[in-house]
Amino acid sequence: MTSTSAAGADSSDARDERELSDTLRRSVLSGFSLALGGANVIMQLSNPAVGHGVIEGSIPSGSLYRHPLKRTRTTLSYVMIALLGTEHERDVMRREVNVQHRQVRSSEHSAVAFNAFNPDLQLWVAACMYRGVEEAARLFGPGDESLLDELYAHSAHFATTLQVSASRWPKDRASFENYWHHALRDVTLDDETRRYLYALASLDFLPLGVGRVFGPVHRFITTGFLAPFFRDALGLPWSPAHQRLFDALVRLEVRLNAVAPRVLREFPWNFYLWEARRRIRRGRAIV
Repeated sequence: MTSTSAAGADSSDARDERELSDTLRRSVLSGFSLALGGANVIMQLSNPAVGHGVIEGSIPSGSLYRHPLKRTRTTLSYVMIALLGTEHERDVMRREVNVQHRQVRSSEHSAVAFNAFNPDLQLWVAACMYRGVEEAARLFGPGDESLLDELYAHSAHFATTLQVSASRWPKDRASFENYWHHALRDVTLDDETRRYLYALASLDFLPLGVGRVFGPVHRFITTGFLAPFFRDALGLPWSPAHQRLFDALVRLEVRLNAVAPRVLREFPWNFYLWEARRRIRRGRAIV
């Protein structure tokens, strides 16, 4: 790449990143917002076809239990490229995700029919991702309605970086709420999915006994960020005392987020964006 084209790429990267205002960036790209991640994955997999697609259809290279760090890198890189990437970077991400998704289909022995290329399922996954960044914006930002509208419009990239056409993303937040209300009717957990998600919330996929040490705390935080609808479906206990402790932890996170230097506040999101871009420039796989 020549110096002129490199400068153009850098300019394009900066231009795309400015699509997300500084106020939204401060709230959404908080390292503390990672605490919402476990709850968000549970929401996604609560759709039975998505859940069984992950449990039964995951290829070995993308398995959370076999490659937890790689799977985490892939997920966070996807979020960052969808939110802040250039159109070229999103195209690269889309192509690589497609390669993986082509291999995820149900068989005649599957408990639930699934196909990772199903745009309805992909729309549900994208909608859950939006719910996650929306909650982060409400927690760590001012919660201004115009900013939330801005975030919603930008979050269409969660869907279009998959196989969902832009026309299928609900046109505004009111339309999204209507979609969400109807999509919740498809949420149901069988015993297999419930066991998998409980293990995920408990960090059982981490090696060397890490889950036994940090699992109870992670499960508590994950349960706190789950809406009661999902919490009840998973059978996770919650009480007023739990809620008071959870609220205190969130208030602490909000205060720390307000004073943390940007480079620390945005870690590890900033690292995964940098690393994904480095891989794209070098022609290396990001998924």
